Amino acid sequence: MRKIAIIGGTGIQDPSKTEQLEPLTIQTPFGPAYCEKGLQSGNQVIYLARHGKGHSVPPHKINYRANIWALKYLGTEEILATAAVGSANEKMVPGSFVVCDQIIDFTKNRINTFYNGQGHLVAHVDFTNPYCPFLRKKVIKFMQELHMPVFTTGCYVTSEGPRYETSAEVKMLAKLGGDLLGMTGMPETILAREAEMCYVNVSLVTNMGAGISSTPLAHEEVESNMQKYSRQMNELLDLFIKDTEPSPASCSCRHATKDFGGFQLNAFND
Repeated sequence: MRKIAIIGGTGIQDPSKTEQLEPLTIQTPFGPAYCEKGLQSGNQVIYLARHGKGHSVPPHKINYRANIWALKYLGTEEILATAAVGSANEKMVPGSFVVCDQIIDFTKNRINTFYNGQGHLVAHVDFTNPYCPFLRKKVIKFMQELHMPVFTTGCYVTSEGPRYETSAEVKMLAKLGGDLLGMTGMPETILAREAEMCYVNVSLVTNMGAGISSTPLAHEEVESNMQKYSRQMNELLDLFIKDTEPSPASCSCRHATKDFGGFQLNAFND
């Protein structure tokens, strides 16, 4: 049995395909985390709505540490995270799917590690390749089978939000190598690595960035494109969950903090 988590928007799960689906509130050292747990195609699946019920939590207020700790507590070994993003790359137009391979962190006020000295715990995790190579290869294969318009590489730039970027910021981020513009990629990605879980991001481009788009940015455009391409994303999730091959125990993601004693859930309770 694979132990999978799907992180995304509210309602990403298909109740008709998930058995024994139950809502859970997990009490973590960082506060409560809310998710739904069930069985699908013989695998354990945790659905976590990143922004809470009804999209009620803004990106800079998400309790990323509680969410990732809870997934680890529930035995999760693989995470597929979905995201709606803007684009700083004129080739990545709305409707494009991107399997990210790099990330740039421009957040300002978020706690971006489990290892902040609490309990005298310190760890320095390799982040050369932020996303699991095994899961990236698997997801790309499924997307190509589904004939989805996919880019197999892309750099996700995380800003603090909740505002969108200025046109000058978009130009700067593009010059730095950024392709995608989002608000939730960090610290979620690094926390998953610290917690020694395999993590892959699949982003859907919903709009062009400020200064590239010919019209002012509007949340309605984002919502409209998310709905328009949700069928393809759900088909991908279905294939991903049905697959029987687990991520290998030897994957480097699963041993990211081995030099520091490994990730221990109870180490953060003090």
